[in-house]
Amino acid sequence: MSILSYLSNLMIPLILFYIVGYGLLSGRDVYGDFLDGARDGLKTVAGIVPALVGLMTGVGILRASGFLEFLGSLLGKVTERFGLSPELVPLTLVRMFSSSAAVSLLLDIFKEFGTDSRIGLMAGIILSSTESVFYCMSVYFGSVKVHKTRYTLPGAITATLAGVAAAVWIVNLL
Repeated sequence: MSILSYLSNLMIPLILFYIVGYGLLSGRDVYGDFLDGARDGLKTVAGIVPALVGLMTGVGILRASGFLEFLGSLLGKVTERFGLSPELVPLTLVRMFSSSAAVSLLLDIFKEFGTDSRIGLMAGIILSSTESVFYCMSVYFGSVKVHKTRYTLPGAITATLAGVAAAVWIVNLL
């Protein structure tokens, strides 16, 4: 096992040396290319920061105000019929906006119910089988200036519902 650990620690430096070596052997200005890439990356970051700040602020406000718990209890009456506990509704909703906020909610669920509980298992599966839809759309579409998303949002929400349904189904099999 120690050989795998040793190799994994060497992978990033080896990849970096390979890229730099290949660039030098190809006659490229490696440092100039690096600076151009960094400059383009900073432009991209500057373009998507407002969307990220808006998403993070919105999730923080909803969580601090207690609206997520209220919405969870309200929607939980419907979702409970399908096997999804009311405590998991806020996690499912927040996951579509922010992965870090969803991880925070997941840790709260683990502290309250335990990692091996039915709710804990379902929460873990939901978090690993869904995506932060709105975050990804705002970052990736915003960075390339896509304004017409066409079928992306309906497809992503369908995939999220499939992930939640899979979590309910898998945990109920256990």
